Amino acid sequence: MNKDFILRLTKYKRLLYKLKALGFERVFSNNLGDAIGVTPALVRKDFSTLSLPGNKRGGYHIDTLIERLDKILGRDKPQKVVIVGCGRIGTALMEYSGFHSDGIEIVAGFDAHPETVNNTSEITIYGMDQLDSFVQEHDIKVGIIAVPDTEASKVLDRMIDAGIRGILNFAPVELKCTRSDCPYSVTVHNVNIALELEHLFYQVNSKEAEAEGEEFPLTADSDTQNS
Repeated sequence: MNKDFILRLTKYKRLLYKLKALGFERVFSNNLGDAIGVTPALVRKDFSTLSLPGNKRGGYHIDTLIERLDKILGRDKPQKVVIVGCGRIGTALMEYSGFHSDGIEIVAGFDAHPETVNNTSEITIYGMDQLDSFVQEHDIKVGIIAVPDTEASKVLDRMIDAGIRGILNFAPVELKCTRSDCPYSVTVHNVNIALELEHLFYQVNSKEAEAEGEEFPLTADSDTQNS
């Protein structure tokens, strides 16, 4: 599954939970497509790829879709996550309450100096020397890196050695496992907030230029043609 496909599944799932809470029992592809900004044909293609039951005329049964998508996306099991690096980003993530609605629970934080962290959440922060044992004892598969760039690569290795196989990196440096003994199952996703903001500014400036009838360099079409 590619990243865009998984993102659409997550959006479908969230919308289905909202519709269920409103008392709906069935939904149609055009409803889902309009809500997340894709065509009904793409919705039907996504569901057909996953063999999700339903059809264009009768629509889809919401409870069935939720059950299947929860299983595909892993929500049928506890989604336990740890954070390494309990500075401003790490503690902000620990204090965020919105993860619970998606079945995600941050169960612990780890820091080189846990005694100095201003922890206002109910989540316990441990020293780095306890990472391995905690991960193994609680069967942790996913972790978040929120440390300075100078420490990020070392922390990545520590997390991989501890047994974590899915890593979301908030450190301002691109990370990937380049070791010769890197487990095949390790997946690293890098979140570069500055890069995302630059991309957003570009999109805004591009659309403003288009609205004013001006040419804007490196538009999506010209970039595709030149690639």
